[in-house]
Amino acid sequence: MTSRPAETLAQRKRQLVADELTRAALNLLAREGFDTVTVDAIAAAAGMSKRTFFRYFSSKEDVVVQFLAEMGTGMRNELAGRPAQEPPSAALRHAVWCSIDACAGHADRALPVVQLILGTPALHARFLEHQAQWRDALAVTVARRLGIEPAEELYPQMAAGMALTAFHTVLQRWSESNGAADPAALTDRAFAVIAPALDTVPGRGAAGGGPAPADAGPAPA
Repeated sequence: MTSRPAETLAQRKRQLVADELTRAALNLLAREGFDTVTVDAIAAAAGMSKRTFFRYFSSKEDVVVQFLAEMGTGMRNELAGRPAQEPPSAALRHAVWCSIDACAGHADRALPVVQLILGTPALHARFLEHQAQWRDALAVTVARRLGIEPAEELYPQMAAGMALTAFHTVLQRWSESNGAADPAALTDRAFAVIAPALDTVPGRGAAGGGPAPADAGPAPA
């Protein structure tokens, strides 16, 4: 009876330490460059020991990889929670937008990290590797929403791939503009291009909805 609250408190403390290390690492990596920063410097910036760092992360790259993993998990969860009758383009757009908005809404902290990932070959490669994993997870969720078998139909993988291409393109344009470009408008433009294909499910015809107008703004929750 008494062990559960203690475990919860321990987990909460562990998460707070991990969050502080992540914050310090990402700020330092974005400011000084991936190759320059050492684990010792990250630990010092967080006010912790190198030994503490290695209790939570195996390397400085692992900090960034975890940041990417959380983006993918959020995208999949958002898609799974969309209304069943919503057209695929609208549901996928919302899922993608939530991850982009999580970055754009904290541009002062997130933009340098996005630029670090896209501008560092090793991290960019890991980003693409994660996107391949996200595609599989999104494809399963798309197939479940439509009641089709992902292993037998091409549509789920292709739909997930198109949505992630839009996601990557929006982040890239936002990064290249140094935050000046409007992520919501970029997301609208990207999905206006792919919505007709997303909403034409093989064997079912148009799923309805159509592309969002250019001034539609973020998909409603």
